[in-house]
Amino acid sequence: MEDYEKKIETELKIRGLSTRTVEAYVYWNKKFLEFVKKEPEQITENDVKNFIVKKISDGLEAKSIVIVKSALKFFYDNVLKKNIVTIPSPKVLKKLPTVLTKDEVKAILESMKNEKHKLILKVLYSTGMRIGELINLKVGDLELDQKMGWIRSGKGGKDRLFILSEKIIDNLKKIVKEKKDTDYLFEGRKEKLSHRAIQKIVDSATKKAGITKNVTPHVLRHSFATHLLESGENIRKIQELLGHSNLSTTQIYTHVSVDELKKIKNPLDNLE
Repeated sequence: MEDYEKKIETELKIRGLSTRTVEAYVYWNKKFLEFVKKEPEQITENDVKNFIVKKISDGLEAKSIVIVKSALKFFYDNVLKKNIVTIPSPKVLKKLPTVLTKDEVKAILESMKNEKHKLILKVLYSTGMRIGELINLKVGDLELDQKMGWIRSGKGGKDRLFILSEKIIDNLKKIVKEKKDTDYLFEGRKEKLSHRAIQKIVDSATKKAGITKNVTPHVLRHSFATHLLESGENIRKIQELLGHSNLSTTQIYTHVSVDELKKIKNPLDNLE
């Protein structure tokens, strides 16, 4: 299987896909071969269907099933040209994202005593960047005097600008003066921070703040967008800051802006 893993990884990287996508595709192809106990050349359409049905029976969410199908389709149809991944994708329910109130964000930040961890949370919330973008952020991507920075080769392979809060500029300057431009801004024991390490930071802060919502690093991104919208920022500008290709993706935040909904005058109150 190792040869096939390398082949999948090589093909994905040639296409410029993200590290997370590479990891997910390699993982699911490996799990699939462990399930069918066959060589890739022997795989049939029924093998694919049986594996996906098994994952559905195991309770894997529709969103994850779509990733499984995409991973198998990439290798067996795009690389090996077998054209056997024909099972329809399950319908993914469109759920409104979890969003924190401003008071909840404040409570989370105040609960964190570790200054490095607090700064990581502040960067996530104040820039709206994805967790993978934070992990890959390098010192040279920052323009602190301009209170801004750049996400290099973000989702879709695009560069985009992000804005920095004045409240974190001094803290960031202390970090970067001891690093080279090619160094990661936030480092762990093995050079890069892991996704799991950042999730643990968020979990710890959320628990200490007494918040019962299921808070992930991505929830801070959702909160960033929603709070900008509530403050009256133009949705097109928010789209650019989030790196969304389509405005329709950003418009979901128009449905979760509770503060804006509260401002609506109830029609009964307008009756004389």
